[in-house]
Amino acid sequence: MRNTFLKTGAAVPALQVGNVSYNCDVIISMMKENSDCSLLVFPELCITGYTCADLFQQSLLLNQAVEGLFEIAEASGDILSSTFVVGVPLQYGNQLYNCAAFVSEGKICGIVPKISIPTYSEFYEGRWFASGKGIVNAVITLKGKSIPFGTDLLFDNGNGAVIGTEICEDLWVMDKPGTHACMAGANILVNPSASDEVIGKYEYRRNLVSSHSGDCYCAYIYSSAGNDESSTDLVFSGHCMIAESGRILNECIYPHRNHVITALIDLDRLNHDRIHQNTCINSDETYRHIPVSMGLPGKDELSPSQLAKMLKKENRVPSRMPFVPENDEELAQRCRSILMIQAQGLATRVRSTGIHTLVIGISGGLDSTLALLVCNEARKIVPQIHIIAITMPNKGNTTSLTYNNAMSLMKLLDTEIREVEIGKGVAAHLSDIGHAGMYQGEGDVAYENAQARMRTYILMDTANMENGLVVGTGDLSELALGWCTYNGDHMSMYGVNASVPKTLVQYICRAYALTCGNEDLKNTLLSIVDTPISPELTPNKDGAIAQKTEDKIGKYDLNDFFLYWMMRYGMEPEKILGMAMAAYEEVEEETIREALKRFYNRFFHQQFKRSCLPDGPKVGSVTLSPRGDWRMPSDASVAMWLKQLI
Repeated sequence: MRNTFLKTGAAVPALQVGNVSYNCDVIISMMKENSDCSLLVFPELCITGYTCADLFQQSLLLNQAVEGLFEIAEASGDILSSTFVVGVPLQYGNQLYNCAAFVSEGKICGIVPKISIPTYSEFYEGRWFASGKGIVNAVITLKGKSIPFGTDLLFDNGNGAVIGTEICEDLWVMDKPGTHACMAGANILVNPSASDEVIGKYEYRRNLVSSHSGDCYCAYIYSSAGNDESSTDLVFSGHCMIAESGRILNECIYPHRNHVITALIDLDRLNHDRIHQNTCINSDETYRHIPVSMGLPGKDELSPSQLAKMLKKENRVPSRMPFVPENDEELAQRCRSILMIQAQGLATRVRSTGIHTLVIGISGGLDSTLALLVCNEARKIVPQIHIIAITMPNKGNTTSLTYNNAMSLMKLLDTEIREVEIGKGVAAHLSDIGHAGMYQGEGDVAYENAQARMRTYILMDTANMENGLVVGTGDLSELALGWCTYNGDHMSMYGVNASVPKTLVQYICRAYALTCGNEDLKNTLLSIVDTPISPELTPNKDGAIAQKTEDKIGKYDLNDFFLYWMMRYGMEPEKILGMAMAAYEEVEEETIREALKRFYNRFFHQQFKRSCLPDGPKVGSVTLSPRGDWRMPSDASVAMWLKQLI
């Protein structure tokens, strides 16, 4: 597969204000020590120090800054496949500019002047520097060398990485130059900065970087001046951040001397976000593309195992459960938010139809439990709601564990409880169509599906009889894998769980248990969460669950991993395989490969079930509604996807 990862870094050098020679030596040393970075960004005016004040009008300082810049450029010649961004004051025409200089493989590739010059509160840059606004198609001559100069420069490695520039205050204004650069094709923004630290500024600055990278679907490398800057009136914290599409990948504040943070950015993810969000428009502005050298870590082509090793080495191993936040507080909030979205959707459907009776089948399993919790929450929004909860056991298949949990749950949530034993009806139906009426062993699909359809038949007719709505219970993971009976549990009048993946269903039910304030309900919910996932459509063994879903279709956490990366970022099978190998390093490559093949086969071949789904609320970025996020032909070929996994 093609390598789409780029190693980037943000550096905070120890400096001496006004000592160009010392500062350049430190910068060059850090460049060499971090030669594995494809792109390394230093702070604003780092060659001189940001806090030189009126020293910026001393010709000695300005001349030495130019000499230092050339020394840095020359040193970069010993470092292959890397680009470095350093801050330097430079005279162009009759004015002085605060600039970001790009150096790569022995030369100064281009120089971008700062546009937004702050002269308010503690800032007084307008005393020394002019704005670079409007400087385009320009060339600056330094030591006899003609160098591209202006705000119209994009730096391009010819392999998918295109860099735009902001300098400190440019991030804080309404009309950010980085936005224009990204509209013109930049997918990485760099910001050499010198932002002083005051109460509350750290959080605000962090939000600016995160949201700007999200708005522009880009990576953002931010490097701010450290505490070696003058403390006459201000303190500088060396706050550094690397973000990608709204997510902070790495950051530091008040770092050790000569500190560098690094992160892998994935150009593939950025590109997918842009083509997916068709409101990401192209600019009619003209930019000059300046070639620079930025090699990819490892090789241009990677095998899945090489990708896994690289991700582990560079500390970018994906979460095993991408749908589930790793932070406990965030997870609790996510669970509450999803439950509220589901409940609000159901309440709206009740109000719009004028039907206040909800009919739901309760099996004692996870999905029907969550759906019943949603009904209960909807009842808090629309008090007139009446819930008819029906358990439909099949003697010999349904275990006492799931049956008792179902009965307990219905009682504790104050529903109207009904029980319909389906064994006789299923046997009669199977006999009518010429089936033996009893389970014929592995692969007896007619026997298994007859039960699911009988239950749906009972729910639908009860709803007709009671003027009610059948609430569906199937989840996103089951829909992705087609693990539902067509026109059985596949069908309802409103599917509240349709975009909630199985891994998250478990956490929502657990979170509800721990916060409900009812000890009996808590114990019942935790028992349900800990019960093996099963449709219970085959005979149990000595009262224990015999048919375990994950034995048939694979572990849900692994399937949800595949689903997330395929749907959210459109990733190729080989890349998903490598990422899964990094996340599940204890699992053999061949085991993951076979699981991924099975996932793709089921996903493609079961699309016909998703093409006629009932309504249901979208709760996250991945959903399979044929009316919303996913439109796919039911007879599409899976061959090309499987070929990558042979």
